Amino acid sequence: MTLTENDAIIAKELDTTASPLVAILHYATAQVVPQQSIGEIHRPYDTLQYLAPCNFLVFGIGHDSLMWDSFNPRGITLFLEEDYKWTLTILQRFPILRAHTVRYSTRVSQAGALLSSYKKDCWKGAPVDSHMLKGNKRCPLALSDLPDEVYDRDWDVIMIDAPKGYFAAAPGRMAVIYSVAVMARGRKRSGVTHVFLHDVDRKIEQDFAKEFLCMKYKVGGLKKLWHFVIPPVFNVSDTTSGFC
Repeated sequence: MTLTENDAIIAKELDTTASPLVAILHYATAQVVPQQSIGEIHRPYDTLQYLAPCNFLVFGIGHDSLMWDSFNPRGITLFLEEDYKWTLTILQRFPILRAHTVRYSTRVSQAGALLSSYKKDCWKGAPVDSHMLKGNKRCPLALSDLPDEVYDRDWDVIMIDAPKGYFAAAPGRMAVIYSVAVMARGRKRSGVTHVFLHDVDRKIEQDFAKEFLCMKYKVGGLKKLWHFVIPPVFNVSDTTSGFC
């Protein structure tokens, strides 16, 4: 990819200037704007302003990634994206970002079957806090092959805005929603995990959020974004019948 003149200026500025200032310059001059509305952006912005510096995990990378990174100064912001070429394109534009490409084995067309069979496939009577992700090939909803730093760190804020989920052959967000719920419930540090799920106008996102993120933990939302605050498993007493 050949950088535009504006992109080259922004990439160079990131070498010497704090990312929040460069983000202002970038978005003030950019022709492509973030997909989320100002209202949808504002809620995670408020959360990050309260918690920063914090650990912020984002599923998806794109035109809005410099913005998310700049909202968490001195914190750790990590992006996970399934499209390798797209990741390289964004990193060329914003070289300060931390990102990994990941693979998903699920398909949108499998969503119904995955939801109806996960207790048999993934649980087999095990308590919620023993549901492991890393290396768990048995559970089709477990993201079992992520970079180690994803498993090793407690994430204070998680944004789910990927992978693609709008056609039958797309990976869908089923495994991400399940795995994020496991991460939040397995939190080792004190505190809670803030989870933001985008595109909840789609049935799959709604169904899997209700099953794993739990509507009793939903604290707000706007348009296509839901906000959950999930406690670690030792704060939850009713785990025997499911996540919720």
